[in-house]
Amino acid sequence: MAAIKELSKSLVQPLLAVVIGLLTGALVIAAVGESILGTYQEMWKGAFGSFYFFTSTLARATPIMLIALGLSLAFRAGVFNLGAEGQMVLGAVSAALVAIYLPAPGMIKIVAGICTGMAVGGFWALLPGFMEARFRIPLLISTLLFNYIAVLFASYLVTEPFRDRSGSAALAQTVMLEKSAWLPKLFAGMSVHAGFLFAIVAALLLFWVLRFTPFGYEVKMLGQNSLFAQYGGINRTRVMLTGMFASGGLAGLAGTVEVMGAHYRFVDGALTVPGFAWTGLMAALLANSHPLGIIVTSILLAAFQTGAMGVERNTDVPLELASVIQAVLILFISAKFSYDWWKKRKAKGGETHGAL
Repeated sequence: MAAIKELSKSLVQPLLAVVIGLLTGALVIAAVGESILGTYQEMWKGAFGSFYFFTSTLARATPIMLIALGLSLAFRAGVFNLGAEGQMVLGAVSAALVAIYLPAPGMIKIVAGICTGMAVGGFWALLPGFMEARFRIPLLISTLLFNYIAVLFASYLVTEPFRDRSGSAALAQTVMLEKSAWLPKLFAGMSVHAGFLFAIVAALLLFWVLRFTPFGYEVKMLGQNSLFAQYGGINRTRVMLTGMFASGGLAGLAGTVEVMGAHYRFVDGALTVPGFAWTGLMAALLANSHPLGIIVTSILLAAFQTGAMGVERNTDVPLELASVIQAVLILFISAKFSYDWWKKRKAKGGETHGAL
């Protein structure tokens, strides 16, 4: 019963934010001179209007969901991991190189690629975690700066030593993976692949870990009151490092499934341009870091993006409509955090006044 109540509470926030976003989007549509109802109908069709569009939305939601799950784990432990983009890209390029150059059957390449992508993403997140624990370098800064190192290093790898130098390769990218190393599609001729199932399983597993295991209890206590948790014997450093490794591993998995299930090679910029990492951050915040709520918010945000493409195809409303709605969602999240912070500060002030 408590779990259902917690889930419903986590879904109220994104639904309210979406309503506000759609109302703001309606102002943009009216300014362009298009029909508000007709435009949103086109957006719905572009996201869910046919089975093809529906599976495209699920495919778009897959990396968003995996990144959001990893970030939610870090947030619940009371630490901010803003390095998901770098962890995703470094995990993706590592998985691609293993799947390309490992002399093994296709299934072994798939397993090795997935394990490598998760491990590299996890260790890349673990490094700033170690810097926080050992040298007190704030995670908020170090993880953000690590993005640039990872993205530029991956760009160098596919521009110089591992570039596909065949005549048809105009972009900086690796050679194509063998077909035996591709993740299978869930439906023939559709874009959604097995990575979506990985994301759903990861959400269910994370929900179980956070709710029914001692580690989940430690994460919850640290996130709510780190000083009290440490006083009660919880090792903050151990939980923080474990959470950072798992968070980076899920981000690395997000990049890996895109490489092995969608692009079938690592293409420079293909993971950063769509903004998967920052959309994943938004999905985690909208769902209040609830793993099951993240499934809903990830699909919702992906639907805005795929639906906006349909709007641009069939109306005069630009693709940036989705960006406007997402910007409003960010403002909603920021306002909520500011309000929660103000409430906590006021409550503490009241307690102090009462004690005096």
